[in-house]
Amino acid sequence: MNRLRLLAMATVLTFAIGAAAQQTPTSPDAHTVAVAPVEQHLRILSDKLSLTADQQNKARPILQEMHDGSQKLEDDQSLTPDQRHEGMVPVFIKADKALREILTEDQKKKLDEMEAQMHGGPHDHPHGSTAPPQGN
Repeated sequence: MNRLRLLAMATVLTFAIGAAAQQTPTSPDAHTVAVAPVEQHLRILSDKLSLTADQQNKARPILQEMHDGSQKLEDDQSLTPDQRHEGMVPVFIKADKALREILTEDQKKKLDEMEAQMHGGPHDHPHGSTAPPQGN
C-alpha cells in the first residue's frame, strides 16, 4: 500500500487525537483524563461527520483500541522512532477500515475531504476513493 496514503490516513486520525488532547481540561481525576482523548476524538469525528448516536456507540471501541495500540507502541522504549511509526500504521489502518464500515457514503466523502485538507490537496485513499480537489 502506498506509504503516502497510509501517512495521510494516520495523520487525520492523529490530528483528531491531538486536537482532542489540546481541548482536554485539566482535571485531578486520573480516570477522566485517561478516557478524555478517546471521548474527545469521538466528539470531533461526531461533529465533523455528523455521526448518529448508534455510530458513536460503534466508533467508541474502535477509537479506544486505536488509542490503546498507539499508546502501547509509544510507551515501548525498546523501539526506535521509525519502528514506532511503522508499528502504528497497521493500528491506524485497522481503525480507519472499521470506522468506514459504520459510515454512510456521504460521511466517507467528508472523511476523505478532511484527509485532503490535512495534506493541502487530494490524495488517493487506501480504500479506493479519492477526495475531491480543493476549491470545487
